[in-house]
Amino acid sequence: MALRAEPPDGGWGWMVVLSAFFQSALVFGVLRSFGVFFVEFVAAFEEPAARVSWIASIGIAVQQFGSPVGSALSTKFGPRPVVMAGGILAALGMLLAAFATSLTHLYLSIGLLSGSGWALTFTPTLACLSRYFSRRRSLATGLALTGVGLSSFAFAPLFQWLLSQYAWRGALLLVSALSLHLVACGALLRPLSLAEDPVVGGPGAQLASLLRHGPFLRYTVALTLINTAYFIPYVHLVAHLRDLDWDPLPAAFLLSVAAISDPVGRVASGWLGDAVPGPVARLLMLWTTLTGVILALYPVAQAPTALVALTVAYGFTSGALTPVAFSVLPELVGTGKIYCGLGLVQMVESIGGLLGAPLSGYLRDVTGTYTASFVVAGAFLLAGSGVLITLPHFFCFSAPTSKPQDPVTEALDTKVPLPREGLGED
Repeated sequence: MALRAEPPDGGWGWMVVLSAFFQSALVFGVLRSFGVFFVEFVAAFEEPAARVSWIASIGIAVQQFGSPVGSALSTKFGPRPVVMAGGILAALGMLLAAFATSLTHLYLSIGLLSGSGWALTFTPTLACLSRYFSRRRSLATGLALTGVGLSSFAFAPLFQWLLSQYAWRGALLLVSALSLHLVACGALLRPLSLAEDPVVGGPGAQLASLLRHGPFLRYTVALTLINTAYFIPYVHLVAHLRDLDWDPLPAAFLLSVAAISDPVGRVASGWLGDAVPGPVARLLMLWTTLTGVILALYPVAQAPTALVALTVAYGFTSGALTPVAFSVLPELVGTGKIYCGLGLVQMVESIGGLLGAPLSGYLRDVTGTYTASFVVAGAFLLAGSGVLITLPHFFCFSAPTSKPQDPVTEALDTKVPLPREGLGED
């Protein structure tokens, strides 16, 4: 374990970025392309859309609700073995799902087992990356999370082709093989010890401090509202297009259209987050508002050209909000509490991930169309934007900082001697 006074802003951190790139592709790239399986599951099990929506929602919720477990294990054992174990669980869940005979089996295999694996991979990797970067944190996070958009561009038509060739059971077997590469991603992670670590205390002390931290709690509420709507297009857009008499392959390809602009938005937003003075929360509010407006306009668009334009815009703005969402947290609580803070945020926002897609499916079953589903999704995003405005220094134009906004921690920081130059150099 390397010991440093502050994040190195490079070095092995770029290998962590590479690991996070492939890991985000194999977790959220798969999740965002899972709408291709949605129609197949409805037909195979003859169940309503609301019940089938619980498959992806349980997986997202378990991934986020179990994030504190991944964070605590990473604090004790380091992120490398935790992420490697998570990769095995994610692959095993997809493997067992291929033999499912009911929706309950899919809830347990994809939702619970694969979701548990994703919980052990995503949060520890992003927390490890945040500790390696300070000045270039938003850019590094944006580059890492471009794996989501690029994999969505590839996975949506790939999964549709696999379904046409091997049916949904054979396709899930191959998705299981892809997921096993998460083990290699975990092997690239190297833990980093910072001078701030002894100050913040153990997981219990960090948790108690965060639960008394007003800005952190408000930020958690904002992300929960955002998360309620974030995955709805990736679960229901293909079904919405099928309602508009689109063929299956073009409908799946439209998800790939969003994936084209998604990585552009992530990199551009990451660069802006580091270059523009002031808190990153302001950028997050901008992208969240635009995404909410775009979702509310989906029911209005009927022509293919309008739907493609909205999807390109949605891919850009939804991709852009992701890296800055993770960059806001170190500004609020500091890098020393990033494992605990990120795990707690992911756990609470899992409520939104759990309820969002089923609520959208329920509205579809009740009304017969996805109009109400997309309008309500946009409303959740706009509500999250309103909460972000209440964060400290939102209208400040000074340079961003990653120091924790905790007077106790700041006082203790002044008493911690920094390591001598050269100590722990690799």
